[in-house]
Amino acid sequence: MSTRWCAQPIASHDRDQETEMTDETAKPKDSNGTILDEGDSVTLIKDLKVKGTSVTLKRGTLIKNIRLTDDEALIECNAEKVKGLVLRTEFLKKA
Repeated sequence: MSTRWCAQPIASHDRDQETEMTDETAKPKDSNGTILDEGDSVTLIKDLKVKGTSVTLKRGTLIKNIRLTDDEALIECNAEKVKGLVLRTEFLKKA
């Protein structure tokens, strides 16, 4: 979120309108800029090592039924080898 500088303070009703607009536009996007929705399938675009395990998810792995999080840069999912996985959207493309 970028800091916005202005000479005069913003009225509270203006702030409410600004947060509503940013909530609508704050949708998670994949590496190509395609908007991701709940339940979509995605493909990995890079080999990823999973922290805490010896598993490496290979490029091209299909991950089905993603769940969105509060952070637009992260999604939750289950891969074949790892359950309860959190992935960054910059390493995904919509399938």
